[in-house]
Amino acid sequence: MGKQARPRTLKDNEVSATVRNLRTSPRKLNLVAGFIRGMKAEDAIAQLGFMNRRIAVDVKKLLESAVANAENNHDLDVDNLYVAEASVGKAIVMKRWHARARGRGARVLKPFSRMTVVLREREGE
Repeated sequence: MGKQARPRTLKDNEVSATVRNLRTSPRKLNLVAGFIRGMKAEDAIAQLGFMNRRIAVDVKKLLESAVANAENNHDLDVDNLYVAEASVGKAIVMKRWHARARGRGARVLKPFSRMTVVLREREGE
C-alpha cells in the first residue's frame, strides 16, 4: 500500500526536472534561464560549461538531470531534445543583519530560487 500514482501532467514527448533552493536571486537566475530557452539540449549544456556566471554550474547539472530522465525513464531520443520551457521562481529568503555605526543594524536579504526545465522531443528529425 502507498499513495496513489499522480496522473502525468506533461505530454508523452516531454520530460521535466526541478531544483529547489538555489542560492541566488531569481532575477540573476532568470538571465541564465532566458539564455538556454529554445536551445537544443546538448548545445545548452555546452554553452553553460563556458558561461562565467556562478549559477550556470547548477543549471547545467539540472539540464543534465532532465536529459537523463528523458533517456532512462521515458525512452526519448536525446539527440532531438530541446529546452521548451525554463521557468524560475522565488523560494525562501534568509534574513540576516549587518552591524553598522553607532549601534545600529542593517538588514541583509539572502534570496533563494527554484527552477524547472521542460525538455521536448522534436518531431520529424
